[in-house]
Order: sequence, then structure tokens, then C-alpha cells
Amino acid sequence: MKSTASLGRLLAGLITTTMLPWSSSAQSFDGLNVQLGTLHRTSSAKSRSISPENFTGEKGKAGMAVEGTGKNAARDLGQTWKVSPSVHIAAKSTFTLGEIKGPGSIQSIWMTPTGNWRTSILRFYWDDETTPSIEVPVGDFFACGLGQYTQLSSLAVCVNPGSAFNCYWPMPFRKKARITMENLADQQMTLYYQVNYALGPVTKDAAYLHAQFRREDRLQTKGHYTILDGIKGRGHYVGTYLAWEVFSPGWWGEGEIKFFMDGDTKFPTICGTGTEDYFCGSYNFDTKGPDGKNRYTLFNTPYTGLAQVIPSEQIYQPGQRFGLYRWHIPDPVRFEKDLRVTIQALGWQDGGRYLQLQDDIASVGFWYQTEPHAPFPTLPVREKLLN
Repeated sequence: MKSTASLGRLLAGLITTTMLPWSSSAQSFDGLNVQLGTLHRTSSAKSRSISPENFTGEKGKAGMAVEGTGKNAARDLGQTWKVSPSVHIAAKSTFTLGEIKGPGSIQSIWMTPTGNWRTSILRFYWDDETTPSIEVPVGDFFACGLGQYTQLSSLAVCVNPGSAFNCYWPMPFRKKARITMENLADQQMTLYYQVNYALGPVTKDAAYLHAQFRREDRLQTKGHYTILDGIKGRGHYVGTYLAWEVFSPGWWGEGEIKFFMDGDTKFPTICGTGTEDYFCGSYNFDTKGPDGKNRYTLFNTPYTGLAQVIPSEQIYQPGQRFGLYRWHIPDPVRFEKDLRVTIQALGWQDGGRYLQLQDDIASVGFWYQTEPHAPFPTLPVREKLLN
């Protein structure tokens, strides 16, 4: 039997190699996104953080505010006492959360937004690009796209009480990083946030994180949904989030995910065996409870989960909504030239036959790639974003 110390070293090695999406080994790790297996190693990287208490992230410039959303609460205490913990973003306006001069890497992000999470649009711009590499409603970016809080625990994203969104995707950049939030609502929103990053060298093979949102409220082509299309460049696909509402009774998840890469046309290189299979579940996510009744079973794991079912006490009913995530951290899907990702909306009907569905599906595809990236489809208008 292996000793406890040996098992610890093995786990540390696994965590190191699976969580470094731009590094082939711990030896080529540049020190900007430290994981458990390299936590003991010193680095020349400079730790910085942007928040409403330090909008620029400059060294020695945090907690200096004399104006801010907390000014009244701190009126007897003054400067350094939580004078500027949050920002207000006016209706139908865009606020720049931060601009960072590189090279460096964003290591973690925490935020808690008010308002409708579908009408708050998060965008990331790398280096000098004029179109975003990430353009996603804030709830969907944090795998919480159904408009209601749910606790979610994974390696890349976690959502904690009461509406705390956290992400740990490594986000390297070479010249500059710019992050914005657009408030499409008719009301002002309040946002508390913190962006933790490190400044220092970025390895030559470091790719940029991209994320794209899509939605079809009743599928345009029966049984067929496209998660990503038109991706050009070299990189690897690292994650899927789906917010899915069903309109037919019965089981809805027979459909297969397909990865078309590097010139694939009619037939993909990678084809799954069913929706619940892709999200690493089985048999409809259906188990029998203590009362003897079958129901969908929620689960959260480091890489996959059925994090949300609304309403949770029903099964196989029209109108139910599902939030699912799958992170390809240990198994990224690599492409050299191009990538298209689709999933079938396929149900099951009496008599043992499949049924093509026309459900409401929204998705976020996450991937790393070299720049420049191909243009994204235009984001749906506000009314088409809402659940």
C-alpha cells in the first residue's frame, strides 16, 4: 500500500498537470497561476487585485477612497474603512471593471451582481483587440443561467450563498486585459467585485480564454442545437454550460454532442452517446428517493454537474429547466484549424423511438485559442436573452 505521503505527492502531481491549460508540465509553468502541486515554489510574479477599493490595481493604492457606495456607513470612521466596496452601473450603460497592462494572468474573479443576470453582459478584451474574446451574460458565465441562485461547486467555477459568483479559469494576456459589464436593464444595478491577477512573464504557448453565449428559444431546426461554429485558429475546447428548458413530456436527453474539427464536414471526429452521458451521468439523472418516487438527482463534482433543476420535485414534465456543466480540464478537445460543436435535442417516446425536440436551449462554450479569433455572432437583443 502506498504511504500517505506518496498519495499526497501523486494527488499534487495530478492537480498540477490537469489544471495548467497552456503548460505541458510543471517544469514549464510560469508561476502566474499557482496550483497545489507548485504552491511551495517561489516566483517573481507580482500579485495585484482590482476592486472598487482599487480600480487600477496599483501597488499601495488600495483602500484610499473618500467617496463611494459605503461613504455614509463610514461617515464616523473615514478613509480606509470600507468607503468604496461596490459600484452602481446605470441603466443601459457599460462600466469598465478594470484595465490591466501586461504581461500577466487573471487568476480568480469574485462578484455579486444585482438585477437580472441575463441582462448583465460580461466582456473580456485581450491585448489590443476591439471585439471581445468573452461575451456572456454574467449568470451563464458562472454556470448559473436560469435566473435563480443555486449552490455550485467545481474546479473552474463555484457559486456560493447568497449570490456569489467565483471563477478560476486561468486567463493569460500579453499586452493588456480589459473587462467590462454592460447593464441592459431599465434599472441601475449594484456590483461588488474583485479581480485577482499576477504580473509576470507569460509562456510562449499560452493561449487566450474565449467564451461565447448562444440561445435558441424553440430550436430553429428541430432536434439540432449549435454550441459553437466558425471557430478559427489553434486551441482547445475546455467547457460547456447549458441552460435547457423542455417543452415536451418525458425524457429529453438522448441527444449526442459532436465535435467537428479541422475540416470535418458531415461527420465529426468526436461523438458522444447521450446528453446525460456527456455530463457524466447516466439513465436520465433519475434515481429513486426515500419515498420510493423517482426524480432527477442534482450533483456537483469538480468537472461535471447537474447543478439545477426547476422545479426540482417533478420529473419528465414540460416546462422544467435544467442547468448543466462539463469542464474539459483533464481532457481538453484540441483543434489545429477550426472547431464546431453541436448537441442534439432528442427525447424518448413510447414505443422505443427517439423524438426530435424544439426546446429552449442557451449555452456557453469555453475554449482557449491563439489570436486573432473569428467574429462572434451578434448577441441576442434584451428580450431574447430573458428567461
